[in-house]
Amino acid sequence: MAAAAAALGATGIRTLNDGEFRFLSDFVLQHCGITMGEHKRQLLQGRLQRRLRALDLGSFEEYCELLRNDPARELGAFISAVSTNVTAFFREPHHFDYLAGQLATWLRERPRERLRIWSAGCSTGEEAYSLAMVLAEALEKHHATTDALILATDLSPAALETARGGVYPVERLGGVSPERRHRWFQRGSGAHAGLARVHPRLMDLVRVRPLNLIESWPMHGTFDAIFCRNVVIYFDVPARKRLFQRFDGALQPHGKLFLGHSETMHGLSDRFALIGQTIYAKDGRTEP
Repeated sequence: MAAAAAALGATGIRTLNDGEFRFLSDFVLQHCGITMGEHKRQLLQGRLQRRLRALDLGSFEEYCELLRNDPARELGAFISAVSTNVTAFFREPHHFDYLAGQLATWLRERPRERLRIWSAGCSTGEEAYSLAMVLAEALEKHHATTDALILATDLSPAALETARGGVYPVERLGGVSPERRHRWFQRGSGAHAGLARVHPRLMDLVRVRPLNLIESWPMHGTFDAIFCRNVVIYFDVPARKRLFQRFDGALQPHGKLFLGHSETMHGLSDRFALIGQTIYAKDGRTEP
């Protein structure tokens, strides 16, 4: 009795045993490409305990059986539970400053060509709409009628729902300048006080889609810029190498790849050259 009680967490749900942790960490790696080492056991347990309560399951053993028998049914909710959705508007602002300069060059030198930017791992959409502000301002400044779009993709259905809605608490706009807040957000009132919706012009520029980076990609065209920041840090080394190889194929010859501040390609790819703070160019090209 005492041993059984000790195995119960504070929520009344049993803690993860070794076999269950191995199964769940393998499941995360297989379906999400995310490596969950032993140091992530408590994190995984805490996030999935909430999911067990939502399903009225009394143990991780029952949850593992659900994933074994019908993974498609639970996959979306599982991904939303284990994904890390830490993001912000204009996070790592030097990337957006650099992109603004590149957009000016691209719009000047190839005004009739289309522009495509990919926010790969867009989370709840703040990165994609930050990109949309920079893109919309560049198009206006250069009086461009260029066919321009931003593809925003993520694994998490819950995160994608927020991104599609484009509504955020006002306190989440800390990285947005007062001028941009006034121009690109609509403040809520009444029952919606304290919320802000992104301007329809930005929503017109962004396409939000589900996509798993470790599986096949439905896109056939190539991109001028790919933002994949604070995503590959969760992948193991072989998965990172494969992803960088695929990004090379998905970029235009002049394309740029933007990684997170703690991420690097060093020793993982010889297809890119570092040209700025976690900014990479294909084949070492520094000019478009």
